[in-house]
Amino acid sequence: MAASRDDPTIHWVDPRLRGILQLDDFHISRSLRHRIAHWNCTIRTNTAFSEVVAACADRPETWINAQIFALYASLHALGHAHSLEVWEGDDLVGGTYGVVLGSAFFGESMFSRRTDASKVALAYLMHRLRAGGFTLFDTQFLTPHLASLGGVEISRADYRKRLAKALTHTARFEPPGYSPSTGSGGGASG
Repeated sequence: MAASRDDPTIHWVDPRLRGILQLDDFHISRSLRHRIAHWNCTIRTNTAFSEVVAACADRPETWINAQIFALYASLHALGHAHSLEVWEGDDLVGGTYGVVLGSAFFGESMFSRRTDASKVALAYLMHRLRAGGFTLFDTQFLTPHLASLGGVEISRADYRKRLAKALTHTARFEPPGYSPSTGSGGGASG
């Protein structure tokens, strides 16, 4: 992370308490389920990776500086970083991105230009990660937003055990035959 957009230095973050989303305990509220079922949006992956990262950084305070942006673009080109995008017609209205190592997904950031678009992106991402065999979804920190969706904090020691195990397994962000609409509600296609 960088301290700010203009800070040229990068530092690693290893918090005492780590935020994770438990893949088998993601909470979709009734209102979010209704939004997913009735919103005519399209879900895509990896079609606008740089745009998603740029949208995540488009806020007054951000930890995404130019060097981090370039590094994520390189990881994406190598197949290690992925985006999940919410489209309304030709407009990118929400999304999230992260890095994959083994069966761990490191969620880096999300954005929303429409009500609930980041929540919809996260719901589809959770479905995709479960289908792809992921075992750990690292969010670094626990925000009130993530807590409302089932996020929890675990100790650094517990996190490191889970990470070590996840690194010994393989998962796929693009599982063969996967359809994002499976069990998720209408209006979405991949």
